[in-house]
Amino acid sequence: MRILSKRQLKELVLYSHQHVARLEKAGKFPKRVQLGPNRVGWVEDEVLDWLQLRLDDREIPNRHS
Repeated sequence: MRILSKRQLKELVLYSHQHVARLEKAGKFPKRVQLGPNRVGWVEDEVLDWLQLRLDDREIPNRHS
């Protein structure tokens, strides 16, 4: 298992930290893991699964229509 830092997460997701926090709060993004008092990270596999869902939605036209 690999934990992503904020910097690594931004390289994968391309969202601001504020937008990621909003998505997390809304239950639309994997929750962060509190690693210490001032350190958080994200489970890489969960983030990659989240990205894959977005790719799957893109590849199937009119899936949600």
